Amino acid sequence: MGSERMLKEMICITCPIGCHLTIRQDGDDIEVTGNTCPRGKQYAIAELTNPTRMLTTTVVIKNALYHQLPVISSAPIPLDKIEETMKLLKEVAVTAPIYEKDIIMKDIFGLGIDIIASRSMKKVD
Repeated sequence: MGSERMLKEMICITCPIGCHLTIRQDGDDIEVTGNTCPRGKQYAIAELTNPTRMLTTTVVIKNALYHQLPVISSAPIPLDKIEETMKLLKEVAVTAPIYEKDIIMKDIFGLGIDIIASRSMKKVD
């Protein structure tokens, strides 16, 4: 078997410039072109080797003015864990009061990433 060669194109999203990147991979050797700053190369390599995303969604909240509480991951989650995380959060229900940055779910999948409240909600009677 020969070495694995790949050519991929993507747009960098680390800043507003939106550089058009070309990534050439030959085995473990990765070459990135088209970036105007070092962040573009870092983004391309991370996206190719271990893609992650911040997760923003809602969970059910009881005894609050609204029925949904917006939450966010404390750090980017591996892309292959997003669907599983969403399934877990679908089953979560919290009770007001909740304060911004309260931990709603701690250390998901042992990744050291928490799901936190992205706003406060007072208790209503």
